[in-house]
Amino acid sequence: MAALERPTARPRPIYLNLLAIRLPLPAFVSILHRVSGALLFLVGIPLMLMAVQRALISADAWAELRVMLAHPLGKIVLIGLAWGYLHHFLAGIRHLLMDLHIGISLQGGRRSAAIVLVLSILLTLGVAIRLW
Repeated sequence: MAALERPTARPRPIYLNLLAIRLPLPAFVSILHRVSGALLFLVGIPLMLMAVQRALISADAWAELRVMLAHPLGKIVLIGLAWGYLHHFLAGIRHLLMDLHIGISLQGGRRSAAIVLVLSILLTLGVAIRLW
């Protein structure tokens, strides 16, 4: 039977409401992996290049950067970047293990996603405590 001839149980939606979809945990962790990569690329690399430039200009410029990053808003940015790095690193290891066919079952995927999410949050809290 052709796809057009098959009866559908209910009509197809006209549009896809992305906010109403309940994502499983592995999908959520995968999306966060992409978000953390974008955060590191768009904020982390320019901030790191600015820090290197300030360090090479003079000791005073480096001291100004340290004062700027010691401000609470600067610390929040650093904590966000720490989360981005830690989550991206751990999720990347998860994806590499899955490429090696380790943890590719439904239960294994859910477990590894939960481990990545919990570890990235706990390690980020450790960085935040140390930073603050």
